[in-house]
Amino acid sequence: MFAMGMFAFQGKKAEESTALASKNAANLVQFYSPTTGAEDAKVTLVEFFDPSCEACRAFYPLVKSILEENKGKLKLVLRYAAFHKDSDAVVKMLEATKAQNLYWQSLEAVLLSQPEWADHGNPQVEKIWPYLKTVGVNVDKAKADMKSPAIESVLKQDTADVAAFQVQKTPTFYVNGKPLLNFSEDALRTLIKKEIDVTYGK
Repeated sequence: MFAMGMFAFQGKKAEESTALASKNAANLVQFYSPTTGAEDAKVTLVEFFDPSCEACRAFYPLVKSILEENKGKLKLVLRYAAFHKDSDAVVKMLEATKAQNLYWQSLEAVLLSQPEWADHGNPQVEKIWPYLKTVGVNVDKAKADMKSPAIESVLKQDTADVAAFQVQKTPTFYVNGKPLLNFSEDALRTLIKKEIDVTYGK
């Protein structure tokens, strides 16, 4: 009976996630969202992530490899779900590097250094700056730019969309608007392959 109840509960949650994704589809990707991969790719992988999240760090190489394996057909869009303490400050750091065309290099530097600065009880985000400097970021400019109202608006809108989609953990993935209902590498690969096969043909 317990197993049947859990199955029914999970089925209901899956239905709710799918319904929310459909209802809010227009807000899944925002014009400012960081994007990589072919612009004309017909399959879009959206990831809600927190730069302080260990699972996001662990999944990043996998996501990169899936993009490479499906070059030209798949693009990645990142959305922020700044759940951990001071993650909002890290988001602002990352957004500030866009003006220097160093966003993706900076993201990798942030994830690489995550074990050093992302103590969830006592995060020390100032330790990120030296790592950003190693990828060419002008730290003084980035510190000034991260205070801009435009970056504050990005964080505010992503926070609103996190609430609208009821994202509760990171990373959370959507493929062409469809939520990844079972969190695993195999499930992510399967959902992406299915969408690519449907869109491009086998």
